[in-house]
Amino acid sequence: MSKERVTVIDIARAAGVSKSTVSLVLQGSHLVNAATRDKVNAVIRELGYVYNRGAANLRQSRAKSGIIGVVVNDLTNSFFAELAVGVDDVVQSAGYVQFLSNTGENIDRQRQVIASMREHGISGLIISPARGTEAADLKPLTASGLPVVLTVRNIAGAKVSTVMSDNRAGSSAATEHLLKLGHRRIAYLGGFDDTAVHEERLAGYRDALQAAEIEPSEELVISSAPSRAGGVDAIGRAMTVAAPPTAAVCFNDAVAFGVCDGLRSRGMEPGRDFGVVGFDDVIEAKTAVPALTTVSVDPQGTGRRAAQLLLKQINSGSPAAEAIITSVRLVVRQSCGAGSSAYPERKAS
Repeated sequence: MSKERVTVIDIARAAGVSKSTVSLVLQGSHLVNAATRDKVNAVIRELGYVYNRGAANLRQSRAKSGIIGVVVNDLTNSFFAELAVGVDDVVQSAGYVQFLSNTGENIDRQRQVIASMREHGISGLIISPARGTEAADLKPLTASGLPVVLTVRNIAGAKVSTVMSDNRAGSSAATEHLLKLGHRRIAYLGGFDDTAVHEERLAGYRDALQAAEIEPSEELVISSAPSRAGGVDAIGRAMTVAAPPTAAVCFNDAVAFGVCDGLRSRGMEPGRDFGVVGFDDVIEAKTAVPALTTVSVDPQGTGRRAAQLLLKQINSGSPAAEAIITSVRLVVRQSCGAGSSAYPERKAS
């Protein structure tokens, strides 16, 4: 069967019904009994067919729609707003319009918004997938030939293009910096532990500790929602262990901001009484008090790269998978305690 489009005839053949029956199902007609309708809909989902009311065929509608779908898992995190700005910079100059949707980590919502975008004939899709998304969830998209680019979060086995940050190197650099400031009890706070990005950043943290001949302490690795509230929760739990940490590498900037909130609720000042390092370098990181030390991944730049890769696939007509890993850098500001007499800088032992 052609990968470029699935036809009504293909659906009818696979379901063992007539073409007219498939058409009635697509139109939502009640003339088709429930059992047959369910069978046809199951085949439609399996083959990745999209009923585009305004087009004669899927390829033609994509070429003319001028719409790029962008689906993110948490728009309350300003990282994704900045990423969307980067996407828009590129697609707008190419004559496309961005349709942005937030899933709130809900896979069912993710399926709904992607289905709606496809019915509007999107030319391609950029997605930071909801927690728990699997390669099989993307198979209907790739089967239809729709160009797809994953960003921020990778999915094992998904045969689509990706734009990811060098998470392991970034987290390692953050941990190494805290070690140089004299810390030995360093926590890793925040993030869902069932996501690839969490695993990569945690691995970098452990790499740096082991290189300094410090055995990573599992009681100092605390998972939480990758949000400000999650950061408050994580630092609260971290400070209850028998030997509390003196610094933390945080899953992202949102968690780091929450850690700072949680420290202040305990009468501790970030950068003076406790070292904090984030990950992302969102706009607020520079203006926070204290200014946040963080691993810069350039959210807008990530969006631009994802959009450029997607447009390349759309224009070439070939959604061959490509993988881009963007470099990161540690931006040292006040929250880590650099320059503070509380943390005299010295080499890690």
